[in-house]
Amino acid sequence: MHSSKKVLLVFLPSESGVDGARSLYSEKDTTSIFSWFNRSLRTIIKQSQFAIPPLSLMILSSIEVEGVEQSICDMRFEEFPFHERWDLVGISVQTGMAKKAFALADTLRSRGISVVLGGAHVTLFEESCRPHADVLVLGEADDLWKEVLTDLTTGSLKTRYQSDSYPDLALSRPVMKASLIKNRYFTTNLIQTGRGCQHSCDFCNVHVLNGHTLRRRAISDIVAEVTRFKEDDHRIFFFVDDSINADPAYALELFRQLTPLKIRWFGQATTTLGQQHELLGTFAQSGCQALLVGIESIEATSRSAHKKNQNKSGELSAAIKAIRDAGISLYGSFIYGLDGDTLETPAAILDFISDTRLDVPGINILRPIPGTRVFERLREEGRLLFDPLDITAYRYTFGQEMLYTPKNIPLDAFIESYSALTRQIFTMKKSIARGFDAPSAKTAVLFFNLIYTHLYSLSRHDLQQQLEKTPMEKTILPYAE
Repeated sequence: MHSSKKVLLVFLPSESGVDGARSLYSEKDTTSIFSWFNRSLRTIIKQSQFAIPPLSLMILSSIEVEGVEQSICDMRFEEFPFHERWDLVGISVQTGMAKKAFALADTLRSRGISVVLGGAHVTLFEESCRPHADVLVLGEADDLWKEVLTDLTTGSLKTRYQSDSYPDLALSRPVMKASLIKNRYFTTNLIQTGRGCQHSCDFCNVHVLNGHTLRRRAISDIVAEVTRFKEDDHRIFFFVDDSINADPAYALELFRQLTPLKIRWFGQATTTLGQQHELLGTFAQSGCQALLVGIESIEATSRSAHKKNQNKSGELSAAIKAIRDAGISLYGSFIYGLDGDTLETPAAILDFISDTRLDVPGINILRPIPGTRVFERLREEGRLLFDPLDITAYRYTFGQEMLYTPKNIPLDAFIESYSALTRQIFTMKKSIARGFDAPSAKTAVLFFNLIYTHLYSLSRHDLQQQLEKTPMEKTILPYAE
């Protein structure tokens, strides 16, 4: 009888943020207090179990094929197990981590291990991935992965798998947690209710990858999944949908049915929730503790320039207050540096935060992700600060480097104003005060604010280093055919 095929699914950590908390410039100086503190903070973050599992790999590892044994390697916590035999290694590739993914894939293939690459980067940039893989999986892999595993058992792997349509999420596909080490994570209770986005923000690739149509799972399947997950992990639930209130009627019925289960949950929503009074009340009753909302900009010109047409500027403040009044804490995500922003924008952001009493303000710099319309537009306008012909030159950092030139603000002035803004928002005193003032999830709010106090100081350090080391005005690369 043939032995089972061993398949390993790999998740790579990001370079910064809660996965990294490292400087782009000072980590080589292993003796400095700055680098020592960064390394110590990374350890604290891991020990605080603030990471969550990779849901995409949870979904794939739940697909069962006779003769196949699947495992997950989360490289935030462990080294790659080269000492074990693997018949196939699957790596999920995000554009900001493509170089690291390709390096690992090349090493594995040099050792005779077959590699399959999938994820957003592979779907958008197939040809750049081809030299690094034996197999490519394009698009959502819910249906494709079973085919890959079946072909593995019969020795008939193809070099490319792609579906002609999006998976039907109404079909029952139970997600299992057998491949996870529970105590590594803040929670293992990750739930996805659907995919797709009806909006077209030019800095986002969700609608590009998952389509404009909202596809929803059966409510009965979700209720059963929550019930099952709660049996082995009593911690918080995290609904990972980009906008859990995108389909109000669906969300209302779902959380009405979840209310008797008495869970506590976090999620992501639009600020429109503040105007959806019945749904907002149901969220609060069902155990919603905190939500992330994408404010992006309070400047009407910026919202229009980047196709952020939902949640009109004048409605934002009232909506946020209504959500907090319902007892739900809010992480409000801003992007400073959009095309309508000026040097007066930071003062408006500060006033907005003060007026709404946002629990966790996230002040981001625009990330022109390859594959989005904003990347194409900035490339055509010659405003990118990395080589647009080398897609892997893009990387994700926690606001630690500029990848483009703002439209209305000189680079040096932008870095100075961004640094001043984050310095004013994130002090120890204000971070602690926001934790105590939060309507709910006070410990998580406090933790986020304290960690961000350090991360934004890291951001200011690295932006200044970039400004001093790189003549950025001269590195703008013109659009090239």
